[in-house]
Amino acid sequence: MNCLIVGHMTVMSEDMRNKAEELKGKTKEKVGDWTDNESMQAEGMADQAKAKVKQGAKNVKDAAKDAIDDDDDVR
Repeated sequence: MNCLIVGHMTVMSEDMRNKAEELKGKTKEKVGDWTDNESMQAEGMADQAKAKVKQGAKNVKDAAKDAIDDDDDVR
């Protein structure tokens, strides 16, 4: 499950937060394109890069955890 609803608050998974940040960046970049706003374009590109780095770090963390779990199963 990607999110958990607690009362009125929704707790999103890391994957969903990263994807939302990436989409926000794409939106900013497109708005910057349409309005010839180089600052907004750059901000959007930075948001996308930040989200991709976060997702990459999460993937490495998950892979390390899986490797440790697999090693524990072998013992």
